[in-house]
Amino acid sequence: MIKDSLNHSSWRRGFLQNAPETEDFESEPKVVNFVVLKRHEEDRAKNEDLTSFESVMLPHLDAAHNLAKWLLRNEQDAQDVVQEAFLRAFKSFAGFHGSNGRAWLLTIVRNTSYTLLKKNRVANLMTPFDEEIHASADESVSAATILERSEDANLIREAMDELPAALREILTLRHQEDLSYKEIADIAQIPPGTVMSRLARARGKLQERLAARIGKKK
Repeated sequence: MIKDSLNHSSWRRGFLQNAPETEDFESEPKVVNFVVLKRHEEDRAKNEDLTSFESVMLPHLDAAHNLAKWLLRNEQDAQDVVQEAFLRAFKSFAGFHGSNGRAWLLTIVRNTSYTLLKKNRVANLMTPFDEEIHASADESVSAATILERSEDANLIREAMDELPAALREILTLRHQEDLSYKEIADIAQIPPGTVMSRLARARGKLQERLAARIGKKK
């Protein structure tokens, strides 16, 4: 399980390097004592940083994996991206001063996922959008209605997989992670109005894919 690969001990192994032994120092005892004390202080600070990072970010591990999975459509790639995103998040954690850890982490996951998509030259990375389409008329439609239109979960997954990455992303963030328009706009680095139009387009395309698949089964 991905959670097992991101447990406390593995994070420590991955993020912190073991310090050299004090016997390597050939100095006066006072100098050695000072170096040892300084090292202990640095280790304590690192442990405190790691504990703080884990408490803020690890609760959002499932959300990170969910977004990566829907963007990449490959479980192993999703796990690799989440590992990389958490490493990047840890390295940048000192610069995080906000209160929305999930949105901050998902931004890193999204950017890491798109980097991999570009590297693999995915053809459906982006698609043109009609910015005049708005989601207000469809906003009352619940996540269950959109993403559980059929009792067959595989049918929904297959329909989602056929959508471009940008549409899979917007549906995942809105209907599975229940993020606000502002949070999605921050994560996807687009204006809130674009979030609305993209979401409307994604809903419509998903309905089309589901209707086509349900029709084939009848």
